[in-house]
Amino acid sequence: MFARVDHIGIAVSDLDAAIALHERDYAMPLVHREVVDEQGVEAVLLDVGEGHVELLRPLSDDSPVGRFLAKRGPGLHHVAYQVADIEAALGALRDRGLRLIDETPRAGIRGTRVAFVHPSSSGGVLTEIVEVDGVG
Repeated sequence: MFARVDHIGIAVSDLDAAIALHERDYAMPLVHREVVDEQGVEAVLLDVGEGHVELLRPLSDDSPVGRFLAKRGPGLHHVAYQVADIEAALGALRDRGLRLIDETPRAGIRGTRVAFVHPSSSGGVLTEIVEVDGVG
């Protein structure tokens, strides 16, 4: 079902410090920065191999990432897997009894379509599925 790991998402409170760590110390090039209002975050993508690290700074304390930071502090937020057809993937996951946060795709970073699987049915890890149109 999944083509590859697309990215791992890391919740941060200080985006500039997190970018500096990843660029300077890990030598990961920053390739994209965007505010994703629908998800309530400012997001940055850094390249690592064929995948990415996505740094997420909440736009408000009451956004999902803002609540995550308040409860757990900075750290691993989610793992994202790339799919060719997000509607088919959502249908297959639903048929297999997984609890979906998103029944239909929503807008993601760089024009992607995304949906989330609830951690209660994915081994305790928030799981994102990503349909990418012409973006590696």
